[in-house]
Amino acid sequence: MLGINIVSVIIVLGILIFVHELGHFLVAKLFGVGVMKFSLGFGPKIVGRKFGETEYVLSAVPLGGYVRLLGEAGTDDIAPEDEKRSFLKQPVSKKIGIVIAGPLFNFLFAILVFALIFSVGVSVLTSRVGEVLEESAALEAGLEKDDVIIAVDGERISYWSQLSDRIHESGGRTLILTVERQGRTLQIAVQPRLVAGPNIFGEAVDSYQIGIGASDETVIERRNPLSALVAGVGQTWSWTKLICVGVVKIIEGVISPRELGGPILIAQMAGTQAKRGILPFMYFMAVISINLGVLNLLPIPVLDGGHLLFYCIELVTGREVNVRWREIAQQVGFFILILLMLFVFYNDIVRIFGD
Repeated sequence: MLGINIVSVIIVLGILIFVHELGHFLVAKLFGVGVMKFSLGFGPKIVGRKFGETEYVLSAVPLGGYVRLLGEAGTDDIAPEDEKRSFLKQPVSKKIGIVIAGPLFNFLFAILVFALIFSVGVSVLTSRVGEVLEESAALEAGLEKDDVIIAVDGERISYWSQLSDRIHESGGRTLILTVERQGRTLQIAVQPRLVAGPNIFGEAVDSYQIGIGASDETVIERRNPLSALVAGVGQTWSWTKLICVGVVKIIEGVISPRELGGPILIAQMAGTQAKRGILPFMYFMAVISINLGVLNLLPIPVLDGGHLLFYCIELVTGREVNVRWREIAQQVGFFILILLMLFVFYNDIVRIFGD
């Protein structure tokens, strides 16, 4: 199992780091900015080769990567004819474009992976009723176990998620369910009730329900390429919102920071998904890619979001942020990042020995 975990996390992090840095690389090239180094990993070079002006490197610490642009550090010895290709000589709009391209490529990668999964086909629950709760609106309306709900207010449905969405969005108004029962088709009116229950973050929330549960019956849903792409965008957006809300909940104290995981947890989860099959593994990789995109957009110096913050200030004020202030912010940001990495490693270790 350990071997599977190690190989799986190498594949996941390797691909996602490559995708992220590829975004910076391609947009820099598009804008005519020189790229001096493309590195997967940090620290000592394991192997590398130079093509043109760019050195492509595999480094020892596989927890990130970087693209070093011409003139980015401000201390490069640049020939006069290359001044226009220097990163620092670019207008702020191009700087923003190059920086944001990394996280953007992580989101685009997730969209494409989700689209591929939806094209191949995913297992989804049917709209067959698996249970009817006591004293529920469904029981009072006459719904029974094994009923198949095929329409809501005349609109055809096939999947449990479609039924659930219609109920939650009802606002409490009476719904007309078209039901197939033992070869007969029935029309049943049911009024959803507002019910309190925990959400994914453990908070008490009210939602409209009728008191039914899904059966174990599933079908394979396959989509055409366009529909799969639209679904991929929707899935990526849903995960992005969920992750952003999760970050806010951690800041608010709703979620304990001890729930955060690092590379060890990712390795364990990657190994588990790899054993389940290629599609679950790809889905997991897409979710991690979204996490990486969101993380890099946080306004912490040394992350892409920190650079974007400086460039947005420059865009508004019309002048660069003071170099000294940027250096201090970078040092603070690096310190915060190191503390965060140590904290998630600690969480991973406690999680392992606590099990």
